This record gives sequence, structure tokens and C-alpha cells, in this order.
Amino acid sequence: MEVVDLHGTVGGSGEELVLLHPIGLDSTFWGAMPAMLAHTHRVLRLDLRGFGGSSLGVEPAPIQAYAADVLHAIRRHGLHRPAVLGLSFGGMIAQTLALEHPGSVSRLILCGCPGGIPAEARPALRERGAAAERDGMESVVPLTVDRWFTPAFVDSPVVERVRARLRSNSVRAWSEGWQAISDFDALPCLGAIDVPTLVVAGEQDAATSPAASAALAAAIPSARSVTLPGAPHMMQLETSGLFTEAVSNFLAGRPVGAG
Repeated sequence: MEVVDLHGTVGGSGEELVLLHPIGLDSTFWGAMPAMLAHTHRVLRLDLRGFGGSSLGVEPAPIQAYAADVLHAIRRHGLHRPAVLGLSFGGMIAQTLALEHPGSVSRLILCGCPGGIPAEARPALRERGAAAERDGMESVVPLTVDRWFTPAFVDSPVVERVRARLRSNSVRAWSEGWQAISDFDALPCLGAIDVPTLVVAGEQDAATSPAASAALAAAIPSARSVTLPGAPHMMQLETSGLFTEAVSNFLAGRPVGAG
């Protein structure tokens, strides 16, 4: 399996933490959280293959290849057994990493992601990539933003930066990412995950329902869950304070609330 060298940024010192972003974004879309966590953690923010400063592979890749990229980056940066936080596509990759490479992860924080894609939903997800191939990235921006944020937040400068990032993406990276997502199905295997896990859901997430997050948490032994009030899919941007608090509490061993 071809491995891509991922662009990464490291900050802080302490316990190790890796951040994996959603499809279409990059490692700069975490709000103030990395700087805050850097007081207690060595934080590695990665650009997934094809996004930000990371190149694409030669061929379209399954989600297992995205996870192998992350493992390679963890080792290259001298991390040993980090906590891994993934949001949306990043959360699916985090699950895959924990399953494919047992012992490589100390804790998981899975945000706004399901444990698998139902067969009936797969064609619609592949179509998100095909739409960009037909009509360019500009064509997918409005619907993507509508899925990711609440109507009250879409005029924020934060969202305008998201729009700019989406427009600048490689069509191929976007399309291949959606193909990998459409084939994702970890749910039957999640009982093998034996590390402390937090599942974070957004109350107003239009892309991953709270029910899908609940099913994910139920499939992982001893997983804890929290639902952030008012949070959309891009909870780390629109409800950054609530999101950072939940993550910080979990990493510190404090209560995070109930889902």
C-alpha cells in the first residue's frame, strides 16, 4: 500500500495528541483548540492526503491507506502512542487506525462521524465527488456549507474562510475522499477497540445524526459520549468553546457530560 508523507505541524509539550480534519479542510481549521491544548499536550496537526500541504497518492486510496499515512506521520514525528482526535472523515480514519494498527493509539476522540456508511447512502456520497468532477469545486460549496453550519452562522468570516478552502481544493482529492468515505464500514469490528474513547455529537449536525453517533458509541466497549447543544457538523468552528471544553475534560480525565 502506497504511503503519502503528510504535512504536519507540531506544537506544545506533554501527552501526545494527533488531530485529523474533515474532508475538504486542512490542519488549520481547528479554531483556538490546538493552542489551548498545547499547554498540556504535544499536538500534531496533520493535513490528510490531497489536502493542505499533503500530496495525493498515485492511485485512489481506500480509507486504510489514509490511516497508514497517519501512522507513518506519527512515527516520523517521533510520537509513540498518541491520543487521536478525528472529526467527520478524520474520525473515520481514526477508527480505522485503531483497528488496523492496534497499539498505535492510546485514546480516541471521535467527533461528528458514524461507525459506517449504510449501503443505501453510498451512491449519494459518491455523487458529491462526481458533482465536483462534472462542475468544479465551486459547484459543491453551497450545499457543503449548508450541511456543515447552522443558518445563523453561515455569514461568519470563519465560514467564508471555509468556502475559500473548499474552492481551492483539488477535485481529485475531494472525489477520492468521498469514494473512501462511501466504502467505510467499521461498525462490525468496533468491539475490538480497547482504548478509552469519547464520541462527540452535535445536536444540530445535519451530516452525522446524533443517532449515528449514538450507534458508534454503543459499538465501542466503554465509550463515553457527549452531545454538544446547538452544535453543527463543524462543531470545532461554530461552537469552539463547547468543543474544546469537552475534549479538554476528556483528556484530563474530568467528566464530559452525558449524550
